[in-house]
Amino acid sequence: MSSLWLDTHAVQVPHEEPFPTGTHWDSLVVGAGLTGLTTAVLLARSGQRVLVLEARQVGAVATGNTTGKVSLLQGAHLSAVRSARSDEILQAYVDGNREAQSWLLRYLEERGVDYQQRPAYTYAHSPESLGMLEQELEACHAAGIQAQWAEVDELPYEVAGAVRLSDQAQIQPTAVLQSLATELLERGGFIVERTRMVGATPGPPVSIETSAGPLTGDNLVVATGSPVLDRGGHFARMKGHRSYAQAYRLPSETPVPQGMYLGVDAPGRSLRSAPVGGEELLVVGGNGHEVGRAESPAEAVRDLEAWTHRHFPGAQRTHAWSAQDYRPADGLPYFGQIPLGGGSMFAATGFNKWGMTNGIAAALAITSQILGGHMQWAETLAERSPSFSGLTTGAKDNASIGVRMTGDWIKAELKSLPEDPPAEGQGAVGRVGGQPIGSSTVGGVTRHVSAVCPHMGGILTWNDAECSWDCPLHASRFTPEGEVLEGPAVSNLDLK
Repeated sequence: MSSLWLDTHAVQVPHEEPFPTGTHWDSLVVGAGLTGLTTAVLLARSGQRVLVLEARQVGAVATGNTTGKVSLLQGAHLSAVRSARSDEILQAYVDGNREAQSWLLRYLEERGVDYQQRPAYTYAHSPESLGMLEQELEACHAAGIQAQWAEVDELPYEVAGAVRLSDQAQIQPTAVLQSLATELLERGGFIVERTRMVGATPGPPVSIETSAGPLTGDNLVVATGSPVLDRGGHFARMKGHRSYAQAYRLPSETPVPQGMYLGVDAPGRSLRSAPVGGEELLVVGGNGHEVGRAESPAEAVRDLEAWTHRHFPGAQRTHAWSAQDYRPADGLPYFGQIPLGGGSMFAATGFNKWGMTNGIAAALAITSQILGGHMQWAETLAERSPSFSGLTTGAKDNASIGVRMTGDWIKAELKSLPEDPPAEGQGAVGRVGGQPIGSSTVGGVTRHVSAVCPHMGGILTWNDAECSWDCPLHASRFTPEGEVLEGPAVSNLDLK
């Protein structure tokens, strides 16, 4: 399942130089997505020597699998923030997103990277959901966003109502990453792919252990989806979600909708156009679920495809992919110093599917902290105290995780692993010699791995859409061979 973006514009990074074992850098950045590379470029512009470490390839995780919307209208998110927090916190959140959006679009213009200006729409299928739109419009106006009620006439299905915000943007995310990577290298930065950070010790200087050797730096910025350092406890305050996207070539007589759309009704539908290789494709998304907790992710993929064919007859699917996002208990992103990090370790996470703006905002805020700058919106967000609703949500989430962990261990202990290998593309968990073992068959090869997540001991579940082992506790993911795909886990599964 390769995304449209990665398939048509994979980021190219030269690898002639060996890993710089034992070297010292002004700043080390872990994660080569939009947040990490933007942070690295900003620091390099200030004259710092910066090294970026990426466990897979540039853009392989969230940024390369996004839908690429750069919008201040974010579904029903602003009203949720306003309801849970205050107008002051909402304003700080919007100010950060607005500054990030302006920075990104200005950067793309300066670097000659193409993007499309589009209106964004939040819409409701059913009249029962119109109240959500009203609350979102009120939140927009409270934060100075000039959204308005609008008619929608370019979709092939009826909507009960919609809110519109003009002059937003859509991007080809890997083209943006390529530009950032190129600029970083031009400024003397260093990018290391296929190398994982497995531990870090506060400084000065900060020292990190990687799969290829040690490094030190004056600062460490962890810009992975879920921070791979447990000292901040971020994994316990977020839920990992996977959602699905597909690209389609429509019949010549069927126009591709030109707005960026997001529905508020479950299961949620996202649409945008995508000009690629001289043609214009339709990108649809939706059917999200918590990582490791869906009965059959493959069914979610099939349902999204069926929905598309129902509303766009004759559509031909060209790409299908998925992405992982993290929803904080209080609905707001976290970026800033990591607790117990000695003042020189930073993290960015919890973008709740709006990383094209929140990721840039995080980079601006962290860079400002490192360089001694001042951003009022960032300081307001950093100083926020936990809301009652956020504390309640977090407590419920962690309680449910405890119940889930206990129940899954009991099930794994009671059920023996079947003697027959799983069917192609399937996996199963059972007891072998008193230990939970995961068995899967992919590409005609049956493999056995430990079914216990090395992060905190959760029992893994099989993802039949992506052929991966997923943890229902904190959203770590692994290949059939046991290699880490998504953190917070940093070590592979044991082969059995």
